Amino acid sequence: MTRFIEGTARDQALLLPECLDDYVDKDNPVRVVDAFVEMLDLAALGFCVEPDVMGRPGYHPGVMLRIYLYGYLNQVQSSRRLERECGRNLELIWLTGRLKPDFKTIADFRKDNGPAIRKVCQQFVALCRDIKLLNSDIVAIDGSRFKAVNAKAKNYTRGKLKQKLGEIDKAIGLYLQDLDRADEALAKTGSTVPTSQIVRTSRKLAHLQEEKQRYKSVEQRMDETGETQVSLSDPDAKSMATTARMPRVVGYNVQTVVEAKHHLIVAHEVTTLGYDRDALSRMATAALDIMEADEIEAIADKGYFKSEEILACEEAGITPTVSKPLTSGSSAKGRFDRADFVYDADKDVYVCPAGEHLIYRFTNKEAGKTLRSYWSSLCGGCVIKDKCTGSKERRIRRWEHEDVLDRMQQRIDDDPSKLALRSMTVEHPFGTIKTWMGNTHFKMRRLKNVATEMALHVLAYNMTRVMNIIGIPALIQAMRA
Repeated sequence: MTRFIEGTARDQALLLPECLDDYVDKDNPVRVVDAFVEMLDLAALGFCVEPDVMGRPGYHPGVMLRIYLYGYLNQVQSSRRLERECGRNLELIWLTGRLKPDFKTIADFRKDNGPAIRKVCQQFVALCRDIKLLNSDIVAIDGSRFKAVNAKAKNYTRGKLKQKLGEIDKAIGLYLQDLDRADEALAKTGSTVPTSQIVRTSRKLAHLQEEKQRYKSVEQRMDETGETQVSLSDPDAKSMATTARMPRVVGYNVQTVVEAKHHLIVAHEVTTLGYDRDALSRMATAALDIMEADEIEAIADKGYFKSEEILACEEAGITPTVSKPLTSGSSAKGRFDRADFVYDADKDVYVCPAGEHLIYRFTNKEAGKTLRSYWSSLCGGCVIKDKCTGSKERRIRRWEHEDVLDRMQQRIDDDPSKLALRSMTVEHPFGTIKTWMGNTHFKMRRLKNVATEMALHVLAYNMTRVMNIIGIPALIQAMRA
């Protein structure tokens, strides 16, 4: 093969063998993994670094952590695939020093060191803060549903069980009618249906009875535990609403806070709640503590709109910007919406579209909130009353802390681009991580293990972002400083 680049012959002996370090460039990302694990105080994070006195020596937690960090950086999350890579991947061979743990050892490390691994993720976020990559004063908050290791067919609610049991009872009734007709025909005419048909019907009845008993056992479990839904493969997974295209998914709701400048994930949390409205202040406060800023602005979509959560953010020194959902049906009916009524703080009145004043009437409490009611006595003679209300008068109720919501709405009106900034900031990490996962489910079951798996995904995402922002040599230098 002349005039082609030729490789080294496989049977060629080398007088001076190459060392492992020759196979890894100085700016290879695998060196970031090595430097990061080297800077960690593994014992303080909760890893067991003292070898057992008895028995066969085990692998150092630093080696196992390096394997997982490399795997999640390169979209290799399976313990069996990691075992194979340790024997054939030159970068992993360099990283582990030719060690090749079996898949069970690799899997057990992730399962047994969940809290410590989650702290490792927090350590990298702290490193990003120390090198001034978290100096933005704006964060975006969002949640996304991730699939669990649980098929929809193995998730049950009371409504679903009632439907399934009804379908089974109906099917059993039809098969029993077939057997009754066969018996009647035999009694009146002496002729019988084919034996194969009787056997087939009997088998179907037995199968339906087994299915009915299985559903009844799930129903009994709900009665005993008080659960509203049961997942058989992953008991912690819940059926959650997502989008119109994919209405429900059995899995977990992952909350993230992403800073707006470098798009790094500052904080995250895995929950089993299928909604976001109670997470705003918790996630925003976590970001404020991690970033060690005096104050930040937290932007979220309308799924996070809850008056109490917005107030809690302001009291914590966080400026919330949350779009308000349109829950009133007035606009759809061709009537004035509540937003068409302007509040005059000096006079403590609402001014309606007709220019009349809705004055304060009384205060009451509802669902723990203090509400003030306003209306006008002149609604009956208003010429545009049909465009306003079908009742005797149009009433407006005002929360005692409504000024907090008014200020937030004014910020949105002054700069509507803030809401677009949220989607450009926080949705990209979700899309990237789900692509790395192969657009499939988590590898592990139960909430605590899924939280560990998500921490590794977040760590890999943040590490990749920082390498792209400041470069690999600069990141390694910062780790060794």
